Amino acid sequence: MSIGRLFVKKVLFFLTSLFSFSGTTFADGGPKPWQLGFRPPATSTMEKVVEFHDSFINPIIIAIALFVIGLMVYIIVRFSEKNNPKPTKTTHNTTLEVLWTAIPAIILIIIAIPAFKLLYYSHYNPNTEMTIKAIGNQWYWSYEYPDHGITFDSNMLCGTKEECDELSKETGKNYVRLLDVDEPLVLPVNKKIKVIATATDVIHSFSVSAFGIKIDGVPGRAQDTWFEILKEGTYYGQCSELCGMLHGFMPVMVKAVSDSEFDNWVQNKKAAAKKNEEIKKVEIFK
Repeated sequence: MSIGRLFVKKVLFFLTSLFSFSGTTFADGGPKPWQLGFRPPATSTMEKVVEFHDSFINPIIIAIALFVIGLMVYIIVRFSEKNNPKPTKTTHNTTLEVLWTAIPAIILIIIAIPAFKLLYYSHYNPNTEMTIKAIGNQWYWSYEYPDHGITFDSNMLCGTKEECDELSKETGKNYVRLLDVDEPLVLPVNKKIKVIATATDVIHSFSVSAFGIKIDGVPGRAQDTWFEILKEGTYYGQCSELCGMLHGFMPVMVKAVSDSEFDNWVQNKKAAAKKNEEIKKVEIFK
């Protein structure tokens, strides 16, 4: 990699950190070109994640980066051939070795304490009001609502711009490439929801950035987390494990709605499921 490209990458990384630190956010509804920073938080967990990153981690990162840059400039000037014609033969410095071991360790401990608190908050809540189950398959998601007796599969609608454009012409709706699905996960807002993740074949990962959740679905095991959606809207996520050749084609799409809309959706789902069962029975008797 050339020095020019490396410099450009470092500058872009610094700008990304700067924008994220300043709290720059973007409207949800799918990715946009040249976006920086986190997705707009839609849960209390993600709000805490953003606050932890912007107000605590980023100042530490920037302070360390500035210190290292200043130290490098000092070393380049102080120990250049011009200013230091006779190089020292010192091989060890006990004080320096203690400092550069102890100080990073102390910084990590300082970061670890609030990080573990946030981790505990994001994974444990005994007062959940509703449960859903996300089952990873190669390569689509299956969802179960144990409290409502609903089960369905969720598949991606379009993987290329051409497919999305063609689908938009047929339906008159706009679709987000690689993210929109035929059966989204519909959930009510302002309700504490437990998510149980598992898989049928290989390890998948149920992840929604705006919710601040990412949990692996492991075959033969059930792992859980929770969230409470604060705003109505559509939110996107993806499988975040390398689960096979179509890994990038099993998105997560969540529609957050009011309680009344959710109740109507549940009734419609149950009615549709009952109708399908009756059709199957008729076909069997035929």
